Amino acid sequence: MTIVLVGMNHRTAPVEVRERLAFADAELPEALRQLVDGTTITEGLILSTCNRVEILAVTPLSEHAALERIRAFLGRRHQIPPGEYETALYRYVDHEAVRHLFRVTAGLDSLVLGEPQIFGQVKEAYAQAAAAGTVGKTLHLLLPRAFSVAKRVRTETAIGTMAVSVSSIAVELAHKIFEDLQGRTVLLIGAGKMAELAVRHLMASGVRHLLICNRTRERAEQLAAHFGAEALSFDALTSAIARADILLCSAGGAEYVVRREHVAAAMLARRHRPLFLIDISVPRTVEPSVGQLANVFLYDIDDLEQIVRAHLEHRRAEAARAEVIVDQAVDAFMKALRSLDVGPVIAAFRRRLEEIAYGELERHRRYLGALTPEQERALHHLLEGIINKLAHPAIARLHQAAREGLRHPADVSFLELWREVLEARDPSLSASRKSRSSQ
Repeated sequence: MTIVLVGMNHRTAPVEVRERLAFADAELPEALRQLVDGTTITEGLILSTCNRVEILAVTPLSEHAALERIRAFLGRRHQIPPGEYETALYRYVDHEAVRHLFRVTAGLDSLVLGEPQIFGQVKEAYAQAAAAGTVGKTLHLLLPRAFSVAKRVRTETAIGTMAVSVSSIAVELAHKIFEDLQGRTVLLIGAGKMAELAVRHLMASGVRHLLICNRTRERAEQLAAHFGAEALSFDALTSAIARADILLCSAGGAEYVVRREHVAAAMLARRHRPLFLIDISVPRTVEPSVGQLANVFLYDIDDLEQIVRAHLEHRRAEAARAEVIVDQAVDAFMKALRSLDVGPVIAAFRRRLEEIAYGELERHRRYLGALTPEQERALHHLLEGIINKLAHPAIARLHQAAREGLRHPADVSFLELWREVLEARDPSLSASRKSRSSQ
């Protein structure tokens, strides 16, 4: 059996291609059953997120035939000509397929390096495939290993410890200025998506009071209803700043909305308690000189992106350590998988030896006469001892071959195994065989 992985992601395909090949949750059971027919594909899993579409499969087909089968499945399922997507596909087989899965699950292949969401997405894809009945022995062995590797990467490296999104960094900076965010008040000026996301992060960190100021009162009231906040007009800006501990600004516009005089007046009213401003607008919402006021901490989008870059560099350094963990885990998994593959071959080989030995015993039993129970047991012990000694060299060689990378142990014929047994028992046979092959 061969493990294959075919897919596309944010690096190989634009969103307009990815969205055409994406799988909705509702269609996954049917799609999985179409993919896994039990003959050409025996096991399968589909991972479909906003940034990637991947199919992981187990197949008895040749590498080329298996990859072509999956490529064709994607086209038929989504009714898209192959020419419109196949150049975006990457293809991995066996060792490289396992390595790619481990890297994806650990967040090493994500748009945001080290992000943890993909772990849950892979776990959900595994659960959906198991529910659809398209997971067998190989994937049941492989996926838990992927989850274990991802957990090791999270615990043995610091790849996920530094925020790399503007909204997350806003929360991180707020924690540095206000050790405890419980009971703090946030003023949102404007209605940008990034600011909304930062508000969500702050509220998840304990912020309970939210004020919303927008040029359009109706929009402010809509957001206020959504967040359970208080809507204010721009006329009340100075008093709103005085009430707030954290300002999130995303209004933009030709002129500054939050001016130095607004903040200076507000700081007097709040007795110079610390004020934290995050301006993620382009053009900026807050007059830059505001940051010169005592106990006022102002960060604009460039400040935040500089922190993002520094944190990403840190994550990249940690990713190098994570890659070592992944490579070690891939090697260990492939060895374990090959050992499982040789099991049926060894069992069949031993059964064949037993058939021969006990068959010969029955054929010659009439010459033995009546045997006592003790003699019968001794005879069986004798045969088992002979079988074990004959089988051991070939079985040990097969295990060694599996450890060293034998790809398809089932392809080793019984005749070749038997020759190894004979050659191990009588070295002259090996010399004789070499002599014949050289003639």
